[in-house]
Amino acid sequence: MRRKKRNGGGAEGEGWLVTFSDLMTLLLTFFVLILSMSSMTQNVLTQINTFMSPRNYLTDNGAGRMPDRMRLILKLLREPGLAKDWETLKDLLFPNDILPDGMSRGTLKANLEVLQTAEGLVIVMTDNLLFDEGSHELTPAARKLLLSLAQVLHYTNADVNISGYTDNEASAEKETLMELSGLRALAVLDYFLHEGIQPSRFSISGYGPDRPRNANDTAQGHAQNRRVEILIKNEQWLGRYRG
Repeated sequence: MRRKKRNGGGAEGEGWLVTFSDLMTLLLTFFVLILSMSSMTQNVLTQINTFMSPRNYLTDNGAGRMPDRMRLILKLLREPGLAKDWETLKDLLFPNDILPDGMSRGTLKANLEVLQTAEGLVIVMTDNLLFDEGSHELTPAARKLLLSLAQVLHYTNADVNISGYTDNEASAEKETLMELSGLRALAVLDYFLHEGIQPSRFSISGYGPDRPRNANDTAQGHAQNRRVEILIKNEQWLGRYRG
């Protein structure tokens, strides 16, 4: 007994299901992609932006939400020639309302320098601002000062080198001074990492007494040589490893 064929039936009549299935697969892939992008962290987006930029010196992050003080700081860091002297930048970096209790403006400026080098901008802080004598533990006052710098670094993608130095104290062996300078640089690094700044941006150095800025023949010279230098680089190394 023969079966009658149905008009429009069979496999040929169901061909639209293949096209519909492909369309649904593409739509599902699209929505998964949108979901993945929406869940990206700000850190991932920052890394993508950093990789795509050939020169990424002090790039503004979240410029629309940037405080006016921070915007002016970054402008002066990018174009140091705009400042007639470094006192303007010092005042912006460390305004009076963030100074630790008991620290005068004069004490801060006597122990703080801002220098322009071929590598970038250097913030020089003597151990009087950061450590007790012979110690590598940051003081509470130091943490308050470094917090202001951490806030600046949060608005940039610039690489940073932190280097420690000592005087040539006669009673200490050179190896001990080298270790102290390295531990002090590491203490500053640890603070910035605790504040959430990306580890891959940093490098540290410890030079001990080998690179004095002043002669070690006066008390003032000794004091100025016991320092930490924070170099904010003017050109980012695109080949750095990322964590």
